[in-house]
Amino acid sequence: MHTDPLSATFAALADPTRRAILARLSTGEATVTELSEPFNITPPAVTKHLKILQRAGLIVQGREKQWRPCRLQPQPLKEAADWVEPYRQLWEQRLDRLEDYLRELQIKRRRK
Repeated sequence: MHTDPLSATFAALADPTRRAILARLSTGEATVTELSEPFNITPPAVTKHLKILQRAGLIVQGREKQWRPCRLQPQPLKEAADWVEPYRQLWEQRLDRLEDYLRELQIKRRRK
């Protein structure tokens, strides 16, 4: 089954462990062992999470001798943020209108 890149990104981001891995990788490269340290899961489980992140294009894994350092690939995150942006703007506008309406109600109450 082929999934479009945006769907793959959101599916990868749906898991808190994968989001934590991405947060860790935002500070620099890390090995599978380093990435598994803060979690109460096995290195093979971390590897499964890494494969999902790789398929979504969110990380790449290099080869340095016996090490396989992982590195963040930010482009899919930017594409997801670009997709979300119009909805963020919509909600900000709605909240601004609500704030204006509540302010009007307060003014009317004070006049009574």
